[in-house]
Amino acid sequence: MGKWSYGVILDAGSSGTRLHVYKWLKPDKARAKANAKDLRSLPRLETRKDWTVKKKPGISTFNDKPEEVGGYLEELFSHALNIVEKDEVANTPIFLLATAGMRLLQPYEQSAILKEVCAYAQSHTNFHLPDCDIHIQIIPGETEGLYGWIAANYLLQSFDEPEHHDHGKDHHTYGFLDMGGASAQIAFAPNTTEAEKHANDLTLLRLRTMDGLPQEYRVFVTTWLEFGVNKARERYVNKLLDYTEHKLAEVPDPCLPQGLNVTTQGKPITEGSEEWLGRKPHLLGTGIFSECLHATYPLLEKDAPCPDKPCLVHGVHTPALDFDVNHFVGVSEYWHTTHQVFEMAHTDRGYDFKSYQAMVDQFCSQPWGAIQSGQVGKQWGKKVDEETAREVCFKASWLINMLHEGIGVPRVGIEQSSHNTTLKHSKSKGDKHGLSASSKSTTDYVDPFQAVDKIDGVEVSWTLGKMILYASSQVPPAPKAMTDPYLVGFGPNKLNVETTPDWHPAGGSSLPSHPSSSTNHTTSPLPPKDRPDPLSTDSPRRIPGLLLFALILLLATYLLLGRTRRSSLLAKLRRAPPPPTKRHRAGPLKLVTQVFGSHRDPRYERVAATDLDDPAAFELGDVEEAYSDESPVSASAMRPSIFGGVMIEY
Repeated sequence: MGKWSYGVILDAGSSGTRLHVYKWLKPDKARAKANAKDLRSLPRLETRKDWTVKKKPGISTFNDKPEEVGGYLEELFSHALNIVEKDEVANTPIFLLATAGMRLLQPYEQSAILKEVCAYAQSHTNFHLPDCDIHIQIIPGETEGLYGWIAANYLLQSFDEPEHHDHGKDHHTYGFLDMGGASAQIAFAPNTTEAEKHANDLTLLRLRTMDGLPQEYRVFVTTWLEFGVNKARERYVNKLLDYTEHKLAEVPDPCLPQGLNVTTQGKPITEGSEEWLGRKPHLLGTGIFSECLHATYPLLEKDAPCPDKPCLVHGVHTPALDFDVNHFVGVSEYWHTTHQVFEMAHTDRGYDFKSYQAMVDQFCSQPWGAIQSGQVGKQWGKKVDEETAREVCFKASWLINMLHEGIGVPRVGIEQSSHNTTLKHSKSKGDKHGLSASSKSTTDYVDPFQAVDKIDGVEVSWTLGKMILYASSQVPPAPKAMTDPYLVGFGPNKLNVETTPDWHPAGGSSLPSHPSSSTNHTTSPLPPKDRPDPLSTDSPRRIPGLLLFALILLLATYLLLGRTRRSSLLAKLRRAPPPPTKRHRAGPLKLVTQVFGSHRDPRYERVAATDLDDPAAFELGDVEEAYSDESPVSASAMRPSIFGGVMIEY
């Protein structure tokens, strides 16, 4: 077998599916040349530009023809098979994790597509895919945000080199902001005071370093639905139309360049259309950016009820931010809207509110004809097409309001002096094996907010965060950690959460080093002590639906009997001795008595009353969000390794 482990992950978004392939050294190979610092680091993943491929449209478009989704993915599967070494294919996990587009479908449509994807992958490839529910699923926005937080901090090396990222107050990680078309996410580790006050709101994240020891973080993650740029634009246009009561054929819009006419969906008006004929209202740009800022502010819904204080926007609870230690990086729209147009020639410049707003104001106040001429002449670069130019004024307004009025990021250039005008370089140096946040053009990000797209040539993608978690789970635990669970994964911030269905393992079991390897750093093989996957088919924890339904019926019958009949029935059962020569299993009624208590033992009566008053006691775990740290893998399966950052080859 080779020295590399591989992982394949497909990001099934709303507009397309993107394939990512990563690789990392197996633990015994990595430890053979490891020094003390390497052993305290996470596995280092490597990738190449040509290992990432995107195909359109998104799989959600197959909602009415799910049987065709397998053929659509065949090209991506084939690309991955051409990358992974043939001897490692069967040991290489494959994940398809769907996001925004699939979340909008009906449950039966989601199920049909995911089932077809898994069936096709299992029948047409030999990738490691033991459980469809774990490897092929729709992930919530919070999980996407947590994976993004992992990726950003991994690339910035705050996990492996906390001493180079000392923000004060014993804090060294970075916050993560993501904004797409439909929603926005925030993920950060609060300061010590806020972490204690809001401990129940945090997510416990556990990774494992190359020495087999756990590395834990407590992170707050939340999603603001309909706060992505497209959904925000829809809400904004609806308010414009409501304000004019749909009576005006031409509705002034300060968030469009001067003189630009578009439909209410933001598309050009075509000759002969309802808008062209004046039968439907259309929008006319006035190019007054200050009015645009004022008009988009109410979309933050800062005055919404906040039942669980504090809140930032839309009444959603968020621990207070401390910008002395909470420094954020923003991806997706935070990057595109701040740099794709206005910082095209200065992609390494930090975000500065005063300068940025001045550039936006100057751009959006131009007549639309002048902007068109500039776009045709590639004044703002090859990536800025006419659609981008039409949309950027609203997007810039929404981003500014979200950052400074919603999240509360200080306005660098006005409210405080900027710590850096260009991105600051770390004093550490990367090694020849890979790129990391401590090499080349990486920054310390000392300002409260910086927009990023790539760090040292590696895209800040949530798929990287997911695979880091998986690779970390493949490191065998150190002997002194084997007496405790220390499972890699994430879940609610509470004691012994690993033993509950709320814990989401990383998706693979930690494996012992190869028997033939002999290094000074090899740990003892991991004994099969870990709990079984609660979602796997052969798990003793998995209760068949039929048995669960029968128990519910028995419970209902038991409660409907009335107190007198229950007492009489239980007395008869207690008087009936078992046959002397044969032991019987407890009957259904005896099981109900054991679970919900009997008159003989008042302690069980109290537990029963508590459980019956709590509907959550009868809920099953969320299958779609679960990952398995103990998926059955052969002894030659993936074993992560390396340390530091991500290596990307060109």
